Amino acid sequence: MISSSRTTNLDGAVQAFGEQLDAFASGQLMTLTQYFSQDLIYVIENDITLVLQELITGRVITSQEAQMYAQLEKSTDSTKGAKKMVEDLFRKTKEVAVGFWKCLYSLRSKWSHPNLNRMVEELSCHGQELLEEVLLNRDGHLLDQELKGSQEKLKESLHAQTETLSRSTRGAQFEGRRFPIQNYYVELKVVSDAHFRRKKMCEHEALAAVGEVNEYRLRHKVQADLERITPDRLFRWCSRSHRTPHSVMVSGVAGVGKTTFVQKFVYDWATGKHYQKFTFVFFFKFRDLNSLKQTSLEALLQTEYPQLHSHLGAILQDPEKLLFIFDGLDESKSVLDLCNDQSPEFCVLPGDVKPVNVIVASLLKETLLKGCSILLTSRPTKLAHLEMAVFHRVASIVGFLAQDREQYFHNFFGDVKIAQKALTHVRDSQVLYTLCYNPSYCWITCTALQAYFTSNSGQRHPLPQTVTQLFVSYMKHMMDHHSGDFTGGPSVEELLVQLGFLADHCLRTGMLVFDEHDLEAFQVAPRTWPSLFTAFVVEDVQAGISSLQVTYSFLHLTIQEFFAALFHYLDFKDSHFSNTIGLAQSNRTGDYDIFFRFLSGLSHQNTRAPLEEILGKFSAVASERVIGWLKKKNWKALLRDTTQSGKRKAMNFFNILFEAQNGQLVQQLMGDSARVDFSDLYLMSVDCTILAYVLSHCQTVELLNLNSCYIQNEGLEKLSPHLHVIQDLSLQDNYLKDSAVKHLVSALKHPQCQLKSLSLAWNRLTRNCCEVLCSALSENKSVLNLDLSKTKLRDDGLSVLLKVFQNPDCKIQKLMIQENGLSEASCKLLRSALAGNTSLVSLNLSSNPLTDRCVPELRQLIQERHSLQEIRLNLTDISPQMEEQLKNMASQRDLRS
Repeated sequence: MISSSRTTNLDGAVQAFGEQLDAFASGQLMTLTQYFSQDLIYVIENDITLVLQELITGRVITSQEAQMYAQLEKSTDSTKGAKKMVEDLFRKTKEVAVGFWKCLYSLRSKWSHPNLNRMVEELSCHGQELLEEVLLNRDGHLLDQELKGSQEKLKESLHAQTETLSRSTRGAQFEGRRFPIQNYYVELKVVSDAHFRRKKMCEHEALAAVGEVNEYRLRHKVQADLERITPDRLFRWCSRSHRTPHSVMVSGVAGVGKTTFVQKFVYDWATGKHYQKFTFVFFFKFRDLNSLKQTSLEALLQTEYPQLHSHLGAILQDPEKLLFIFDGLDESKSVLDLCNDQSPEFCVLPGDVKPVNVIVASLLKETLLKGCSILLTSRPTKLAHLEMAVFHRVASIVGFLAQDREQYFHNFFGDVKIAQKALTHVRDSQVLYTLCYNPSYCWITCTALQAYFTSNSGQRHPLPQTVTQLFVSYMKHMMDHHSGDFTGGPSVEELLVQLGFLADHCLRTGMLVFDEHDLEAFQVAPRTWPSLFTAFVVEDVQAGISSLQVTYSFLHLTIQEFFAALFHYLDFKDSHFSNTIGLAQSNRTGDYDIFFRFLSGLSHQNTRAPLEEILGKFSAVASERVIGWLKKKNWKALLRDTTQSGKRKAMNFFNILFEAQNGQLVQQLMGDSARVDFSDLYLMSVDCTILAYVLSHCQTVELLNLNSCYIQNEGLEKLSPHLHVIQDLSLQDNYLKDSAVKHLVSALKHPQCQLKSLSLAWNRLTRNCCEVLCSALSENKSVLNLDLSKTKLRDDGLSVLLKVFQNPDCKIQKLMIQENGLSEASCKLLRSALAGNTSLVSLNLSSNPLTDRCVPELRQLIQERHSLQEIRLNLTDISPQMEEQLKNMASQRDLRS
């Protein structure tokens, strides 16, 4: 309860905040509110009910209006409800706006949301400065005629560079057409978060359901340390560093959209949409700078932006008006050393000739052009080697949420019905849907599915369900559409073998970017099959800096790994295969996880069949060796590892088995005595899909422990068809609600149900689920132990559930219902319900608010039910004297208490 003095202080602070806002003119306040619109939507959508309650209390909206917004949220989604509320706010008076902000200020005492806290802090502490900053970002600085002309030339140049999206954002049916970025760009979610910042991420988490983790974190949990940032906020007030940042790092896994994000950022500046406080923006890619041994910042700018040559000196005189963007630090061949503050290597003047990495470090360390702003992007793996304190803000791109994926599919296919069909299939498969948090995977997925949903030729092969099947479909699509320009030379099979050999080398060495010399070394001939080559490999000509330097990389890191696995099936060599497996198994970083999934997936005849139609039969020896390797895996030892890393390795191995689609192999490995313990390991919906596949090929599973895995109703639904094979099932602390019980019914009623022990403790079950659970348990003949502790059954729920014990066929021997809010009424219910029961041996009533008034009923229960051997009453309100009486009575009839 909030003390009266604290309430008075809060009221005073709210009043002072309101008076501060009143000082702004109506238009100024609406300008500031508009500035925060995206933050407001994000805050409201995360708990629209709480916000509505606060607005009703503050008399900002009526109950009828609140009901309308709540109904909109239920009928559509929380985002649309929040957008509608914010849009309506802009149409109302200044008084309503002030009232709205006062309610948000007051709401902080009940809810610590980072975006909410930042908005209020920024308004209350920097209101007037903020208004000036907003107007400056909108209108920019006053410039003399010559500099204005140079700025316009730069904007024209950058506009031309960024106005069209690359092919990874569109469909193959659009080849040859231009795609305006403002029409086809799908918003990427960016967060500033200490957890994301600290986490050392493996590149291959890109395929390990990171998207589902991000969606869960953004929508449901740890809001206290998670702040969403829109692109126009990257260089605005940061509540963590308590300053306006000048140096910003944006990270993200491969293909998540870092380059596209930067492209849109530059485009929006060039078109005047945001950050006009930066008079000049300079955009570079690290991979384009790799050929430069030494240069100066001045020379770099003159080469890349020759239109600024005559005014470059004047431009560099105002560093605080400049923004430098360097994209793709992970593709740099040199190390960015930020640790040595006294290094004589740092640049001081724009004309100092140094290696490129030293120039970038000098900008970040502010020895060069102090006051300028810098934006870097990188994959997370590179951050572990950087001195991160130099960055005033570190943000992470977490990709697409559900609505963004849907928009992407609609943009790609152009036809609403086709897009919906494709999206429905992807959602149903779950494994594929999880991939689509990543824009690159979205493109690969849509491209692979084109032939299934838009082609009239018909498909003989089933729709892809596994990741390997998806990439096989993608590759077949590319070969069908890009292999018609053969110019003589190696066959298509030879080209793919050469690419596979190169990909294998890249995987072994960690190489991401290669050049002409690498292509020659691996005998890759891109000019033989130009279209097919560019379907898998990206060519980057370093125009402006070194027009002769050309670099290459696989279209996506995962395509590189697919080729590395495919290589062994197209050109199997036993020694090379053994060497690769040896290297992969000794690797501790997870770099080979996705490679193993593809290697396993291609072992299945049906999975590789579409490619064999084009390339001929794959190596049968390769399949045998891969399956043999899987059989030799020490699976039992993996399941016995109870550490978090051990459990995750076991889950990764399940993924490998899922890709193999070899039910006989799963059955052989699991046997009839498997004990699977994933407790305390966050399992996403896709993990439950994989686990369900494994269970579907098991005759018996001794134990499945999913305690505190946060599987929720959705995860349980995926597991439910196969739960009858489990003997001991523990689902404690999984946020399961009443509707989850219906997913257990099929298992409990299954004629071959083997469930002996079932725990649903620490969930959100109420009386409403008891009827369904009671019905299922009444038909069940196997359950011996039932744990419903720490739920919300209460007396009325227990009264329904106890009907099970009136069934003469009831086999339940142990019932745990501690901490359920049971009163003395429940003791009477128990005595009555157990009157004819002979199966129950142990009853746990601990931690319920039972008092001495329960003692007569408990006394009779002890006297009448001789089959009952144990009653636990720990942590109740029964007095010690009464407890002693019950113990004595129990001892007289040899009953433990």
